[in-house]
Amino acid sequence: MTDFAKIVERYLRIWNETDPGARRAAIDELFTEDVAFVDPMASVSGRAGVDGLIAAVQAQFPGCGLALLGGVDGHHEQARFGWEMGLPGRPADVVGFDVVTLAPDGRINQVLGFLDRVPA
Repeated sequence: MTDFAKIVERYLRIWNETDPGARRAAIDELFTEDVAFVDPMASVSGRAGVDGLIAAVQAQFPGCGLALLGGVDGHHEQARFGWEMGLPGRPADVVGFDVVTLAPDGRINQVLGFLDRVPA
């Protein structure tokens, strides 16, 4: 049985990793080469696309981190989870949820993101 909570924990850790080399190494381990990431603000493919997107979000929201909001719900090869992004000790600037699907080898091959709250 897939441990979706551990996969999501790794996913969030990647979003919070500010060292480019460490982030890219973690992306290469967790995501397939042809991963697709789509949300209302971005659509990228491949590991380099995911890495570039995360770097851009970190540049736009310096010091902010992603945290799990609620639990992880998964079945078969897909999971959904809520998250929030903000500065520590302050209300979250961005809130949303993602759905990830897994390839047969257990790595993430698709992320579908939904944004519930974004800054004006």
